[in-house]
Amino acid sequence: MARSMWKGSIAFGLVNIPIELYSATRDHRPKFRLLHAKDEEPVRYERVCQKEGTPVAWEDLVKGYEYAKNQFVVLTKDDFKTAAVEKTKTIDIMDFVDPEEIDERYFETPYYLLPGKGADRAYVLLREAIRESARIGIAKIIIRDAQHLAAVEAIGDALVLTMMRFADELADLSEFHFPKKGDIRAAELNMAKQLIASFDSTWDPEKYSDEYKENLMRVINAKMKGKSPRLVAADHGPKQAEVVDLMARLRASLEGTKHTRSTKATKETKDRKGRRKTARKKSAA
Repeated sequence: MARSMWKGSIAFGLVNIPIELYSATRDHRPKFRLLHAKDEEPVRYERVCQKEGTPVAWEDLVKGYEYAKNQFVVLTKDDFKTAAVEKTKTIDIMDFVDPEEIDERYFETPYYLLPGKGADRAYVLLREAIRESARIGIAKIIIRDAQHLAAVEAIGDALVLTMMRFADELADLSEFHFPKKGDIRAAELNMAKQLIASFDSTWDPEKYSDEYKENLMRVINAKMKGKSPRLVAADHGPKQAEVVDLMARLRASLEGTKHTRSTKATKETKDRKGRRKTARKKSAA
């Protein structure tokens, strides 16, 4: 198992439960490095002073806040210490709220919380209490000197901590112009709802894959072997952006969807009949 990226405890009221934090995601996309095209050697980055045009060593660097064009306020380590909140090793749950009240835009990256040594019983107790109360904990956690807002919830056998955005990190909807409901004909709305219904399905995350990543790995593997890649091109439907007649386009989409799903169902039926027929022949033999 991967190494924990943070160790501390969950705290709310007088309850304190030792936990360890682990990443809940895996990035399987290929990693690249920039190379010199002439000899395919890696390129090294240097920190260069824009005024002098010479490299700068790490020990000669300071952090500055640009409050106006090319105007900076330099902050020292002591300045950061002055601004820092008390650095603790706890996930401080401040409230338990109804998850339905939280806008999905607030959620960011998920992490798994595992119990520390000897904390299994307390961990399970908290997990089941959160699950049965149908609530989600809202907490604050400090990682690498930065304070984060986070949600703590029960998913399966796990307590999951999801980093959240603070309110001022979301762009206000009023900053943008969105079209109003306006004059939508009932027939158009019904046709659009039928089209949505024709795509109705159950959530299956394994159904969706990163086609670009898969094709990219095919290209990489083929180049390693000196061969041409065999790529899979997925058809995602009409590529036209302009909609001349909305009703006509909806009707065509609906008919196309029905035909596709009907063809798929017929093929699956034939496949099942073929498998049964083969099984009967084997049984007779």
